[in-house]
Amino acid sequence: MNATLSGIHHVTAITSDVQQNIDFYCGVLGLRLVKLTVNFDDPSSYHLYYGDELGRPGTVMTFFAWAGARRGAIGPPQVTTTAFAVPVDAINYWSSRLKQFGVSNDAPIERFSEPVLHITDPDGLGLDIVGVEKPGGQPWTAGPVPVEHAIQGFHGVTISEEGYESTANVLTKLMNFTADGNDGNRFRYRAQGDGFAEIVDFLCVPDGRGGGMGAGVVHHVAFRTPDRPQQDAWHSNIVQAGLNVSPVMDRNYFQSIYFREPGGVLFEIATDGPGFTTDEPAEQLGAKLMLPKTLEQHRAKIESILPAVRLPLSEK
Repeated sequence: MNATLSGIHHVTAITSDVQQNIDFYCGVLGLRLVKLTVNFDDPSSYHLYYGDELGRPGTVMTFFAWAGARRGAIGPPQVTTTAFAVPVDAINYWSSRLKQFGVSNDAPIERFSEPVLHITDPDGLGLDIVGVEKPGGQPWTAGPVPVEHAIQGFHGVTISEEGYESTANVLTKLMNFTADGNDGNRFRYRAQGDGFAEIVDFLCVPDGRGGGMGAGVVHHVAFRTPDRPQQDAWHSNIVQAGLNVSPVMDRNYFQSIYFREPGGVLFEIATDGPGFTTDEPAEQLGAKLMLPKTLEQHRAKIESILPAVRLPLSEK
């Protein structure tokens, strides 16, 4: 089978404060909370999913909410920046909006002929807002940000490595990305998709201080494949490439396999479906705690452990 990867599926990071996280990603960035659930491997903590109206692959930023987690160290090998795409004319709007909410940002810089605003979230997670001529995604039309300025999914991720060549070899020879130029020590690779959420940049920092897991750090980046048969093909391809890969794991809203690229960053390959409407209707996404069937019998205990959360007033 000619297995395909069309770009980024989701990015998962760590937050130390669930309410602060919701207020920022919904209230400031204007994303929709599409699923409020728990970490399936640690049901005592929340797993939050943000995205467009339906949480389509390529728009979803997720967080493990580990209360009071120590701040992580930013550095290689790590996904050090996650970039969101907005219409190119929206950059000035975002600069003003971020300042309005007390989020510091400098004047946009230009990278690969696109304007980029760099910010950090309340945990110190690095984020870029990139102005794109044709973002390709779909904004959430009922969110607090006017639709003509709204985030339209991911632009890409930046992975910091001491040396990027071995990982780039995995991207090009295994995952079918293509090299797309460089800007100094930044090397760009592009998935064979439809121009949406398809960019991986490598930042080569041989003298960079090593990173460490914790709040404000990306746990893993997931790439999208259409369905389970193609995911099985990827599993075989990864094994044949000499890399260790996990068995298929059921994440309820998609199926996942995991492996580490040569530098050590955790990669996931996730299926596009079944999606976030598999257990609640579209109009009610993110409105209440959803549990997988295997944990439903423990709901009372889980709810007694989890902190209460509220949706921000700016979310509709």
